[in-house]
This record gives sequence, structure tokens and C-alpha cells, in this order.
Amino acid sequence: MEQLELLINSFWPMFKAGLLISVPLMLVSFALGLVLAFVLALMRMSRIKPFKAIAWFVVWVIRGTPLLVQIYVIYFGLPSVGLVLDPIPSAILALTISQGAYNSEVIRAALGSIPKGQFEACRALGLNKLQTMRKVIIPQAALVAVPSLANSFISLLKDTSLVSSITVAEILMTAKKIIAVEFQPLLFYCEAAVVYLIFSTVLTQLQGMLEKKLGKHLVDSRA
Repeated sequence: MEQLELLINSFWPMFKAGLLISVPLMLVSFALGLVLAFVLALMRMSRIKPFKAIAWFVVWVIRGTPLLVQIYVIYFGLPSVGLVLDPIPSAILALTISQGAYNSEVIRAALGSIPKGQFEACRALGLNKLQTMRKVIIPQAALVAVPSLANSFISLLKDTSLVSSITVAEILMTAKKIIAVEFQPLLFYCEAAVVYLIFSTVLTQLQGMLEKKLGKHLVDSRA
């Protein structure tokens, strides 16, 4: 009975941390990461070799090293060269770079899946490169990329738990603070897992609805 009361009393602080810290952190990092991913994808597809080399190097480094190490480099390492960031900006920067590197490959594959004949058709219609990308290529590539990007979006929520290591007061950090007082790690870590599961389940349901809607749109456009 006492444990049940503890669980009830600790649930709201963890859930609130998810609403106020974890979810906003996820949304901001994903949005910024998507912009970075698009830039990196275009650089990888560019004919300019230095651009291709820089993009390849960034993706290689970020995908080949643990996110936790990247967080530590930004938060603990950068102050040694005079760049000091607070925990939340450090978390956003690390998550943004990570998302940008991983999602750039998704976007590059989606853009590459569009038949080259469509570029030629747009050129024949008098559209410039910007108009071709904005009006024809990107909308089609988005339909291809959405499922993978949505999975990355949901995974990002779980990745926010890593920023508890630099004292960002998200779900896991809130659980740690409660454990420091109540001394019941199994109970509260399991509860933190349930809170993450609740948020992930909601996001998964939204993903399914989005994919269903986009799938219907794709079928209608081909009809």
C-alpha cells in the first residue's frame, strides 16, 4: 500500500517532466535536425566535391560515435576551448546534430528515389531548380521519407533520457531525484519506463494515423 502511494505521488512529477522538458526537447531537436539533415543530404548529392566530402565526414563521425559521448564533448569538452553552454542548449545541440546525421541518409535516399525523368520534365516546363525541388521533388520525397523519419522521431524521445547525464531535468533525471530521497531504484526506474512507454505509445499512434493519411493521398495521386 505504501509503495502504491509512492508510485501515485511520483507519477505526476515524471509525467510533467516529460511534458515540459522531454517532449519540447524532442520537438525542437527534431525540427532543427531535419533542417540540418536536408542540408547534409543536398551536400552529399552535390557535384561539388568539397561539399560532398564535408557532409560525408560529418555523417561518418556522428553515426560512428555514441550519442552520450557527443553530449559529453559538447557540455564538458567545449568549455576547455572557451565555449560554455548550459545543459539544455547543450542537449539541443547534441540531439540536433545526431538527428541531422542520421536523417540525412533517409532524406538522401528519398530524394534519390525520384525518377530523373521528373527533373527533365520540370526543366522542359521551364521550372528552375528551386521550383522543381519545392513543387515536385520534395513533396514526393516526403511521402517516401515519412515512415523512417517518424520512427526516428519516436526514438528521439527515448534518446532524451541521455541528457539526464548533464543534469537536464527530464523524465529520467526526475526519477533519479526521487530515488535519491526514497531509496527504491527498481520501483521508480520501472515507473520512469512506464512514463516513456506512455509517450512513445501516443507518438506511435499518431505515426500510424499520419502514415495512413499519407498512404491514402499517395494512392489517390496515382489513381
